[in-house]
Amino acid sequence: MISKKIMSIVASTMVFGLMVCASVTGVKADDSEVKVVDGSYLTSADSSTGYTPKSDERGEHLMDGECSITKAGTKRIYTYGATTANHTVDTVAVIVYVDQYSEKDDEWYQIDAFSKKVENDYYVAASKSIQVDRGYYYRVHAEHFVRMGEEPVEETYSYTDGILVP
Repeated sequence: MISKKIMSIVASTMVFGLMVCASVTGVKADDSEVKVVDGSYLTSADSSTGYTPKSDERGEHLMDGECSITKAGTKRIYTYGATTANHTVDTVAVIVYVDQYSEKDDEWYQIDAFSKKVENDYYVAASKSIQVDRGYYYRVHAEHFVRMGEEPVEETYSYTDGILVP
């Protein structure tokens, strides 16, 4: 009889201990949130892709755009940007910017940029492999443009999260 009571108390204590441990672990997980700098999460992912915002305000010719960044070996990243129009337009273009995060300043600094423009088409893409320093976060953001006739240029943007190059 006494051993059943002791076993019950021991079991209850263990269950209570596990519940306390689980709740403390949950609190710690909330404290270690991923940092966001200028809209980009700082991650340890191998790649990140960004898309243009879902909005009807881009115009009648510009459909969407995207950009991406991928680790491509030691001290190297692969960067990419593309713009898509709804139909063949006079000019479609993309400008891709590569940024490095400065922990000291808590800001992104541009380290490279490249662009591509084509005429009488509906799609353009540009990519570049870049050698970078280890131990920093890198991200890509892009501007997407479409021009048709004498109408104003339609434009939008996209950006990725930051990826750490260890």
